[in-house]
Amino acid sequence: MNVFFEEDGNFKVASIMTETQGSMQIESASGKRSKIKLNNVLMRFEQPLAGFLEAANAEAETLDLDFLWECCGEPEFGFEEFAADYYGRKPTPVEAAAIAIKLHSAPVYFNRKGKGRYKAAPAEILKAALAGLEKKRLLAEKMAKFIEQLKAHSMPDELMQKLDMLLYEPDKNSFEYKTLDAAASALHLNHIRLLHTCGAIPSVHDYHLGAFLREYFAKGTAFNTDDIPTLPDDLPLAEVEAFSIDDSTTTEIDDALSVQQLADGVTRVGIHIAAPALGIAVDSPLDKEAMHRLSTVYMPGHKITMLPESTIRPFSLDEGEIKPVLSLYLDVAPDLTVLQRNSKVECIRIADNLRHDGLEPFFNETTLETDSGHPYWSRLRFLFDLAESLEKARGKYDPTKPPQVDYNFYVNDGKVSIVSRHRGSPMDKLVAELMIEANSQWGALLATHEVPGLYRAQMGGKVYMTTKAEPHQGLGVAQYSWSTSPLRRAVDLINQRQIISVVQNTEPAYPQKSDALTTHMRNFELTYKAYSEFQIRMERYWCLQYLIQENVEEIHATVWRENLVRLDNLPYMTKVYGMAEMKAGTRVSLQVQEVDTLMMELRTKFLRVLEEEALQPLVLDDAEGEALDIAAVEVVNAEAAQADTAGSEVNSDNQESKVEVA
Repeated sequence: MNVFFEEDGNFKVASIMTETQGSMQIESASGKRSKIKLNNVLMRFEQPLAGFLEAANAEAETLDLDFLWECCGEPEFGFEEFAADYYGRKPTPVEAAAIAIKLHSAPVYFNRKGKGRYKAAPAEILKAALAGLEKKRLLAEKMAKFIEQLKAHSMPDELMQKLDMLLYEPDKNSFEYKTLDAAASALHLNHIRLLHTCGAIPSVHDYHLGAFLREYFAKGTAFNTDDIPTLPDDLPLAEVEAFSIDDSTTTEIDDALSVQQLADGVTRVGIHIAAPALGIAVDSPLDKEAMHRLSTVYMPGHKITMLPESTIRPFSLDEGEIKPVLSLYLDVAPDLTVLQRNSKVECIRIADNLRHDGLEPFFNETTLETDSGHPYWSRLRFLFDLAESLEKARGKYDPTKPPQVDYNFYVNDGKVSIVSRHRGSPMDKLVAELMIEANSQWGALLATHEVPGLYRAQMGGKVYMTTKAEPHQGLGVAQYSWSTSPLRRAVDLINQRQIISVVQNTEPAYPQKSDALTTHMRNFELTYKAYSEFQIRMERYWCLQYLIQENVEEIHATVWRENLVRLDNLPYMTKVYGMAEMKAGTRVSLQVQEVDTLMMELRTKFLRVLEEEALQPLVLDDAEGEALDIAAVEVVNAEAAQADTAGSEVNSDNQESKVEVA
């Protein structure tokens, strides 16, 4: 005697060896013996095992599911009794097994109710289920077609309509994602590279920009208000005229300087900061925009301003115009000691907007001793001497320190030029030191009058923001509050409101223990960090693009640590895999093997050590340290992360000088 039984969802046949009350020992046609439970047995038969299942499966193929369903009544039934009704006679074991196989294979038509028992699905449910199956079939056919298109590097229109999702926020349950994933797996490519290969990413630059915009400017970069700020008309006019020093591409001019000779050899130096706080009321539509954006976003070739142009222009310190300012005056003795400090809210005439490229030939390290003929030379020379005196007072003057290099990116019609300039030139130093003085002294003013503000502090190497006046060890000052870029940073705008309240003896916009002040600080920290990382990422993109543009095949670099190097003439650090560990400062030559702007990767090969004197070990500032994180290289050590904090902080006041907006 043989049995037809179900095991693990499959039908099998075997010969009975022995049988007990609840189980039996069986032997398959191949000779394998096993034990099964009696309730798994569906049918006993005497027909030979050889070819039984093959015959049953062949018979099942001839059965029509729709006809079988129509033959069923509503009650539950067993497969053997249904086989008798279907064939109109007692079925053979093969025919009965065929019915069981067919019923079991179509759960849409027949609901399983137990071992060998079924119930026909209701008509409406069957209709819906069949429609669903047909939809799945058509979808599978479409997916197969799209996969072939993708493998042939052609982008289906239907997938193109979901490009934003596929690029930036993949939905792994979506048809489009599953199609892309299947094609990418078949080609052994990642999704982004396959999309690029298929022409779905026409601009790699815009792909990187789009990722940032999607997260921080999901509704676009246009402003949501047309409000025009109202300028005060009752401010006194300063007795002096001011001038600014900026890169030629700067359009938001926040700060200007003035020099006035007083009696007894005293010189009055004015630090004048644009005063949008006088025209932007707290919680006004313009203020809400500023507190939402929190900072101007910079990147090579483009910027997204914190304030609309209609607000920037009335306050920007443009030459030939009279503008409202918050001024800090320093009365300086002949020996360059500061005798007195005084803050005012006033209007001032801007005489000139001096630009780096026009000024530097007349005012640099070689022109400090002799008048170069520039109309501002004597004033600039005095300001430079004052800047060095202030730097010494902070305990940060070090003439032996190797100069650091800043890089300006100029992008025009997709072409980039990257121009290096030494940080700490006379122009840079005088502006940087006077901004440090203003930020430090205005922070002290707020603390003295117990008016809260937002401070940058550094303790134990960690730079952080706080609402309390705490030391900034890297700068060597007792407190430091960003206040000199109110057109470009929300923190400076907030601090300016507080400073003006002290100067004018009015109630501060943000009182002690202000929740709004704390909220703005936390939001700013997160957002400003993200903006900075994005700027560094885009600068790295343009560095890679420059290598492609100039067809660079070999480049020199300096070892920073182990196999981590810094390229010459570019603000770019990378690992050179396979290069032996070398002493920091070693000069090497590298072969450029692959430049990938899409995945932001540079692959180089070590060629040789350059026969040059090893340089001093590289010193990185905070921004460059962040660049390393973005480049996915190892975290720099604590000493490097702390290095040149003053330069990093002050450079944040002059971000626009690093990029040109084409």
